[in-house]
Amino acid sequence: MRVTFLGTGAAGGVPLHGCNCPACARARKNRTYVRQPCSALVETSTTRILLDAGLMDLQQHIPATGLDAILLTHYHPDHVQGLFHLRWGVGEKITVWGPPDSEGCADLYRNPGLLSFQTARKFQPIVIGDLRLTPLPMIHSKPTLGYAIEGPDGQRFAYLTDTIGLPPKSSDYLKHWGEFSMALDCSYPPRPAPVNHNDLNMALACIEQVKPTRSWLTHIGHQLDSWLLAQSDSIPLATSIAKDGLVVEIGRK
Repeated sequence: MRVTFLGTGAAGGVPLHGCNCPACARARKNRTYVRQPCSALVETSTTRILLDAGLMDLQQHIPATGLDAILLTHYHPDHVQGLFHLRWGVGEKITVWGPPDSEGCADLYRNPGLLSFQTARKFQPIVIGDLRLTPLPMIHSKPTLGYAIEGPDGQRFAYLTDTIGLPPKSSDYLKHWGEFSMALDCSYPPRPAPVNHNDLNMALACIEQVKPTRSWLTHIGHQLDSWLLAQSDSIPLATSIAKDGLVVEIGRK
């Protein structure tokens, strides 16, 4: 099972408009450090799904055929804005799973076009091709789900963003899930009172709590990138900072 981090940025991305902090200045000089809206592509030999749809040029990242579904963590604009363009395409319907949210985002529900919206329910598995995805509730300002994804050969990968900490039931699920890898929200450097998203201390506490074999931090803001420029040795060895375009192979069970 292959995971491609298409975007790893928090809302506003890196570089942030008008900001000249070290991280934003670096990203303007070298596109390697640019962070687009947070999203990922999960692929097996027969199945391809997209996690979140915030990339504005979404149609350039996915084929016209061969995408089996889109799964949304929640309906904040930086996670769904690419759908506003994609929906006007032609061809077969694209199934979009998302959390129960009567408001959704603007008029996507009223004018779905090419998109077929379905409601994902917490802890009720969704089978798409040879992937099995279990929605896990997160802690955020809108109804939000992470996804525990099982591949055809027993591979396990959890995609958990946006959240501040983990609800007890989601944490318990992961603790008893078996060996798995994880991508986790980490928007801020250490701070006294993070809101809506993990800071680094909370993210590392979550990792210690559920003990994945490997983890990648994503949904990263410019402040965290700037902090990491001066604190590069502060991340545990089994934890990595994801970058846009990073491709990882999730091994067999």
